[in-house]
Amino acid sequence: MNDGPEAILEFSIIDESPDYIVISKPAPLIVHPSNGRVEPTLLGGLEGLLAYEIANGGKPAIITRLDRETSGLVLVAKHTAAARELAMTLQYREAEKEYTAIVHGWPDWDETEVNQPIIRQGLVQSSAIWLKRMVHERGRPSLTRFEVRHCWENAHGRFAEIICLPVTGRTHQIRVHLSHVGHPLVGDKIYGSDESTFLDFIEHGWTPQMRERMLMPRQALHAARLKLPWNDVTVEWQCPLAQDMCGFMISV
Repeated sequence: MNDGPEAILEFSIIDESPDYIVISKPAPLIVHPSNGRVEPTLLGGLEGLLAYEIANGGKPAIITRLDRETSGLVLVAKHTAAARELAMTLQYREAEKEYTAIVHGWPDWDETEVNQPIIRQGLVQSSAIWLKRMVHERGRPSLTRFEVRHCWENAHGRFAEIICLPVTGRTHQIRVHLSHVGHPLVGDKIYGSDESTFLDFIEHGWTPQMRERMLMPRQALHAARLKLPWNDVTVEWQCPLAQDMCGFMISV
């Protein structure tokens, strides 16, 4: 299992057509450039990969964005017309998304539905982390369905593998809803404990002490499946679970 920011950043191609390309993104590869930092990005890699299409008028657009620390499927349109149609498919909730998560604790349910609004925390209370979200009545409607795949226990505690089916697409939705029901993601620096974990990571980086506390160097969330209509047929892609998450379930 990769243990820290030196994790391999190369992405692989799952499927490709004249209209789109489907990528398997590793963590912690970031999708877009952020805060002026010079680092590899998925968009930069795609611009190199699709140089011929770009030279002929193509404009890659990432349709299904993932957080830096989330691995798995990313759908990318190759040109503006495809980007518009694919974005509308997601907007009208015609796409099915499935994520795999590893969480702390054993849920007392096999299946559940969390229908709770989400808002940026700083809008309703003090928050040291600008991007942090929370469940709040003033938030935007948000719905996620969860299914327990299996549970296990070891020296570090109890854990469960959860299938996550987001109906809406709010920022950090799965992470917020899992934390809300008392089963935060393993390795989640923002929603897994108090805000000091994320702030310590920003200031000091990944340390042995943080490894002991977090168990994984990134949040254990993986975009596993995507299904949607395209050109009068249904297309579906699947992405095998990331090796670090597989390793966690076997070796921790």
